[in-house]
Amino acid sequence: MTEEAHSSTHPPLPPTTEDLWCSRLRLLRSRRVGPVTFHRLLEEYGSAQNALEALPKMARTAGMSGYEICPVRAVDSEVKLAKAAKARLLCFDDPLYPKALGQIANAPPLLWAIGNLDLLRRPMIAIVGARNASSLGTRMARALARDLGAQGYTIVSGLARGIDTAAHLAAVQTGTIAVVAGGCDVIYPAENTGLAEDIMSQGLCLSEQPMGLSPQARHFPKRNRIIAGLAQAVIVVEAAGRSGSLITARDALDMGREVLAVPGHPFDGRAAGCNMLIRDGAQLIRGAEDVTAALPPFDASAVTGTLDIAADPPLTDRTGATRRISAGPATEPSSRQYSASQPQVALPKPPPEQRSLRETAALHQQILDRLGPSPTAADQLMRELDVAPPRFAPVVTELELDGKIDRLPGGLLVRNQRNDPQD
Repeated sequence: MTEEAHSSTHPPLPPTTEDLWCSRLRLLRSRRVGPVTFHRLLEEYGSAQNALEALPKMARTAGMSGYEICPVRAVDSEVKLAKAAKARLLCFDDPLYPKALGQIANAPPLLWAIGNLDLLRRPMIAIVGARNASSLGTRMARALARDLGAQGYTIVSGLARGIDTAAHLAAVQTGTIAVVAGGCDVIYPAENTGLAEDIMSQGLCLSEQPMGLSPQARHFPKRNRIIAGLAQAVIVVEAAGRSGSLITARDALDMGREVLAVPGHPFDGRAAGCNMLIRDGAQLIRGAEDVTAALPPFDASAVTGTLDIAADPPLTDRTGATRRISAGPATEPSSRQYSASQPQVALPKPPPEQRSLRETAALHQQILDRLGPSPTAADQLMRELDVAPPRFAPVVTELELDGKIDRLPGGLLVRNQRNDPQD
């Protein structure tokens, strides 16, 4: 039987869940593809595999030469590291993916998790603060974490020195989640190695970064938004006037979360940020009672029990060998309500573009001319240019891939000043 006859009578098998996850990993790890662009491409092309096939052409249209998507071998290496660390991959449409985090505008499409996923079912409170914390500050963080954990809350923090460490230590027995800036298997700072191992065995460690990645400065603000997105409230214990803790608090406010702060002496620079938050409307916190009074009550008995989770991490087979990652085509629903248990329905690829290079270049310039350092709503820009969404969306993605614009949460666009020619 010839190959043509075989393909005509035996359609290809639908992609497995592992194939879909692998395609998504490759898409998210491709250059200039962040969370917002990831979902945009998934909606536009129907599946991660279709988007991967379209990316090089989009990059060429945007004037980029030599653009390459994330190779299969890179994802193979990441999966091997995940298997060694016993990490599990949580996709945005996985029933185990934290619902509160999935509701924010720039939610991470994929998370690596090591530890007890049951903690994601419980209400969460974040405790963050200064790395150079005072004795009083660390004592306050410990008391808050201990008392709130005893009431059934999961304590979320960032595994940093100071306040984060104190909060994790006090909540290891009751339940704590460490959101790290690097890979799940990379412990930073090194002095928290013992604490991190305790969290991975009794609590939960989360990261959106590739396994094995050492954290860099630019990764910490991204980590902070995950901390804020997971929690229903963020408590700030000691923070300078310009600090990462205030970035987390600002993210929490933007997401509609409660922001609570512990006051400090006006002469102590470590309390300046907390005092500013209280001045601007954050609730003053003296203990766990103030926290619970500021939040809606919850039934602790409703979140007991364990999840039915497969013992093997996804992307590995029952023999323990790393699953071979397929580079073949895959189709998947583009909705964020997709469930792995739903039947896979093949979605058609978008129709071919009918615009000339001259028209594309002109639209590129029109968009850039109207964007500046201040964020502009994408729908407003589309109306001003009188461009239909099917034509506007791919052009914006091309400019983003080329590094000329940045996409912000809430459908906002801003021109990337770093790539503008200097006068």
